[in-house]
Amino acid sequence: MATNQEETATGREETATGREETATDPEEAATDPEGFLRAFHDAHPAVTVQAMAHGRAEDGRSSYEILRDRVSACDRVLDLGCGDGLLLELLAERDGGPRRELAGLDLSAEELALASRRPGVDRADLRRGRAQQLPFRDGQFDGCVSHMALMLMGEADRVAAELARVLQPGGTLAVVLGGGAAGGEACELFLRLAKPVFRAAPAQQRIPRLGDPRLRTREGFDAVFRPAGFGPVEWETVRVDLTGPPDRIWGTVSTFYDLGPLDASVTADLRARFEAESAAMALPDGRIPCAMRMHVATAVR
Repeated sequence: MATNQEETATGREETATGREETATDPEEAATDPEGFLRAFHDAHPAVTVQAMAHGRAEDGRSSYEILRDRVSACDRVLDLGCGDGLLLELLAERDGGPRRELAGLDLSAEELALASRRPGVDRADLRRGRAQQLPFRDGQFDGCVSHMALMLMGEADRVAAELARVLQPGGTLAVVLGGGAAGGEACELFLRLAKPVFRAAPAQQRIPRLGDPRLRTREGFDAVFRPAGFGPVEWETVRVDLTGPPDRIWGTVSTFYDLGPLDASVTADLRARFEAESAAMALPDGRIPCAMRMHVATAVR
């Protein structure tokens, strides 16, 4: 999913670019973060996967595969903020052992509709709902994953309490959180160009503040989850290479939620400037170097 404005790329696709409509009603966006996220993802389902799934860490795995492997021993797994279901599909492809019982929760009905059509995910228990009030029974899962979504959720302490409730003792929570541009490449360039644009946008074209900043650091994550009954977090920062052709790179960096409500002409101007400057860093094969840092946090209930 996406991130705090002006700080980290969302993981939601190129569909926020070149559109004349806003992601949601301006007044709603200013006061209702969940309403903004729901409207954006209903309008642009599969955006995160389209922007992020091709990325690879140094060991060759995608960020989705990293999460899959963190819960390899778990038999009953919840995907919190499951989007279009790519991670659930990976979890369903388990080799050996019992078939997993899978569940997914998301705010967007359109994302869930796509998830239900993925191989193996048709058996999953897919629910539309809020992480602050999970529609699952106590101790139902022994694993929970969340890809670029937890950091967007308000009432973080309530979310932590709900996850502690639905995870059995010894259950594993594994999440990927945005960590910003890796530096010296296209994502950093985009931020340099885009931040003044975001700041200059009129109030009705600004997005609401999303998530709890505590979940972007190891210390903050522990401050939220330790009181809820989780052990100390295992925290790893990985560099995910998203290098690709110019169109794909724009499709990745333009997934900042802040672009959604902007006038199409403003977005088009930003894209023209970004493409002109990023061309100077192109590799011999024409691809544009792009990378993001992602935090992989794992904690045991």
